[in-house]
Amino acid sequence: MKAVILAGGLGTRLLPLTKKIPKPMLPLGKKPILEHLIDWNKKNEIKSIVLCVSHLRKTIEDYFEDGKSFGVNIEYAISNKPLATAGQLKTAEEFIDDTFVCMYGDSIFDFSLKNMVRQHKVKKAFVTMGLNEYKTNLEYGIIDVSKTGKVSSWKEKPEIKVNVNMGCYVMEPKVFSLIPKNKAYGMDDVIKKAMINKKLVSSFITKKGFTDIGNKASYEKASKEHTQKRGKK
Repeated sequence: MKAVILAGGLGTRLLPLTKKIPKPMLPLGKKPILEHLIDWNKKNEIKSIVLCVSHLRKTIEDYFEDGKSFGVNIEYAISNKPLATAGQLKTAEEFIDDTFVCMYGDSIFDFSLKNMVRQHKVKKAFVTMGLNEYKTNLEYGIIDVSKTGKVSSWKEKPEIKVNVNMGCYVMEPKVFSLIPKNKAYGMDDVIKKAMINKKLVSSFITKKGFTDIGNKASYEKASKEHTQKRGKK
């Protein structure tokens, strides 16, 4: 099985850190984010990696080369312009001929990918989305009213629990037929199109094992948590 890692984004929300370094190569401890992702794939017995690269791609290619020194085999799918998530994935089509894993290159995962793949195959899904159980408290009191406007309840700053997209998927190769070539296209559009076409889009939900690194605040938080985690070992 192969893993496709989307590592071609511009990383604009992390400027100026990403002015000369692509976001997946930002350090987390002593390793770049992308190396942590590759290690996680190895841990889950996936050693064949396709890196979708674009922005500052030479930095990534020079560091990982063919992947042998990292215990994996790496191939590169290259685009010369931003293509959004699914558009990037489309560039890897020529490397894929079987069930594969796709993940965003700006997150850290620590859940059982093997279990996710196993569930995908048992359910015979077209796509399985990795979801994280997210909890937050609203800052306001929530007031329920009836059709006549009568107040029926008051919930002060309630806890809301939702499932959020982690940016990690198990997919069947036919998913590429839903993505236009050489065009910016979002993964949400692909998933919606799959559902419209009556394809089975399944979910794999985790409560832990997901760290998003989308902006400076989340990057600083992830760096701090990583340091604390290493200190406990």
